[in-house]
Amino acid sequence: MRKHLSLLTLTLFCCCWSIQAEIFTSIGQMTDLIYTEKELVQSLKEYIKAEEYKLEAVKSWANRLEGLTRASTSDPEGYLAHPVNAYKLMKRLNTEWSELESLVLQDPSDGFISNMTAHRQYFPDEEDEKGAAKALMRLQDTYKLDSETFARGRLPGMHRDAFLTVDDCYDMGKTAYVESDYYHSVLWMQQALKQMDEGEEHVVSKAEVLDYLSYSVYQMGDLPRAIELTRRLVAIDPSHQRAGGNLRYFEKLLSKQLNELSQEVQEPATEEPIRLGTYQRPRDYLPERESYEALCRGEGIQMTDARRSRLFCRYQDGHRNPRLLLQPIMEEDEWDSPHIVRYLNALSDEEIERIKELAKPRLARATVRDPKTGVLTTAHYRVSKSAWLEGEEDPVIERVNQRIEDITGLTTQTAELLQIANYGVGGQYEPHFDFSRKDEPDAFKTLGTGNRVATFLNYMSDVEAGGATVFPDFGAAIYPRKGTAVFWYNLFRSGEGDYRTRHAACPVLVGSKWVSNKWIHERGQEFRRPCGLTEVD
Repeated sequence: MRKHLSLLTLTLFCCCWSIQAEIFTSIGQMTDLIYTEKELVQSLKEYIKAEEYKLEAVKSWANRLEGLTRASTSDPEGYLAHPVNAYKLMKRLNTEWSELESLVLQDPSDGFISNMTAHRQYFPDEEDEKGAAKALMRLQDTYKLDSETFARGRLPGMHRDAFLTVDDCYDMGKTAYVESDYYHSVLWMQQALKQMDEGEEHVVSKAEVLDYLSYSVYQMGDLPRAIELTRRLVAIDPSHQRAGGNLRYFEKLLSKQLNELSQEVQEPATEEPIRLGTYQRPRDYLPERESYEALCRGEGIQMTDARRSRLFCRYQDGHRNPRLLLQPIMEEDEWDSPHIVRYLNALSDEEIERIKELAKPRLARATVRDPKTGVLTTAHYRVSKSAWLEGEEDPVIERVNQRIEDITGLTTQTAELLQIANYGVGGQYEPHFDFSRKDEPDAFKTLGTGNRVATFLNYMSDVEAGGATVFPDFGAAIYPRKGTAVFWYNLFRSGEGDYRTRHAACPVLVGSKWVSNKWIHERGQEFRRPCGLTEVD
């Protein structure tokens, strides 16, 4: 039965691969799938009910006919001697068995299949599943969470039941293995093996898990443990296609290493279970990976008492702006140098909901500007979906743009459109600059408005865990607070870029993160923020 269900599931999802993809990059869009799945479950229950009704009807026919045939076969001639019985036999075979045939040939699955067909264009595809798996691994790395924590659903602030089965853990490990990511393959195959040894039900065999685990451990350079795991595999399945050859190769390789070290005795493999920290995570392309992830965890923040004493809060009236005189906005210093401020009540709940309502149908995978060509393209280090909204589209957008101009004193006439972003599973944007550097002079050339002089970032949701905006250069972490906004200058008054403002959006661990960005450009600020000759704030 389990095999049939697995085959049905595989068939349905194979049919559902579509051009949608990247659904995992937006929690906002993924919520629609919850209701889609609910509707499909209801459709499935109706199909089951129809099948049960059909089966009951067939069983009723079978029971009735069984009694008739028992009586007729005991004395065929005596049975047919009665003219009514003769008539009913003719009728049954000519009419009633044809009706039964039609009943058996009825397919109650038609309604369910048509419902599936209507929804399958919105289904996630293989890339979505792989992206969601990689997102869990990213969260695992950033927040130093072991596989057991995820498998048991023990995340900060979460009280809902959500767990990973042996087969889920195996699939996670296999996803990593296919990507040659042996570090994560080891962690997840080990978790699958652990849960298997604890007696949890599973479809995947222990031999399959040990096969992937032993080779991944070998790739991590742990030959003694790879040999021990391969021996376990051979003991379970002596005829395994690769295990015997792998074992001989591993043992020969270890013997060679021992000879080179002039060591005669092989040290036994440690019996300590593999866990987070057993092996070192391979380094990647990001030089500040460790400091960036530490800040995401709330570690290494350089907020000292001396710095805190230089931070203040105040009412901001936009230099006597008429729209802010009667109701100035509350401004809090988040950092002293570079100066980063937070504005309270920058957006109302009603405005936030309207902005999300406008943006949601247009959300598409967020892009980055290629530094060489200036063309927008997707990137693995930016996982979110975004939409761009014009002021003319809705009074709320126009009002938000005007408010940003009133608060900052900078014109938004040359600014980019309001960008709305929603972060999906493990959604993030790794360390980056908002402004274009000297080695990418054409980044904003097509806009004709100069470089990005400032960033105004609205937080449109609270985030239960993760999702901070961090600045690795000076060790700051700013946490999302719904309805607030943060603002900083990307360029000095001289026009030179402030490289300290390299920042990142930490992966969202628990929750859904919505933000809106307004990137303000140089053109039009000549008298609002006059140029200077020195690199000062």
